[in-house]
Amino acid sequence: MSKFKKGGGKKEAPAVTTASLPDIVFMLLCFFIVITKMRETDLKVMAKPPKITELAKIENKALNSSIFIGPPSPKYQGTLGKAPRLQLNDAFAEPNDIMQWAANRRAEINPGLHPKMTVSMKVDNEVKMGIVNETKTELRKANLRQLYYLANKKSK
Repeated sequence: MSKFKKGGGKKEAPAVTTASLPDIVFMLLCFFIVITKMRETDLKVMAKPPKITELAKIENKALNSSIFIGPPSPKYQGTLGKAPRLQLNDAFAEPNDIMQWAANRRAEINPGLHPKMTVSMKVDNEVKMGIVNETKTELRKANLRQLYYLANKKSK
């Protein structure tokens, strides 16, 4: 007269539910969208850096700003010609615009980190040194003295 069965009645395991699978996929998608950093600048100049043998990594990329020097890309050559141009952020600029650009960049970061700010220049290997020297002079006036040149490692 027992209410419970004793013994070997085999029970089937319940099927694995897939109802939460779309939620998990959506959460992963959102996670990767949030953490992915897209390219910050749209390159408007063509800069093929020279090949070198010794490279050093930039330590703190958050404090690094990039300057690109080279001939305009083909879609801008009709209006700007083929002469080398300077690109700061997403816009063409002249060397005398560097002071304002540096002030804007300093305003974005903590004042205690200003001495650690670096500038990396990506310069086309065919560019004459005149525009590069003007740029370096303006960077010195703006008190941005840590300068790196971006380059590709020479293949052996």
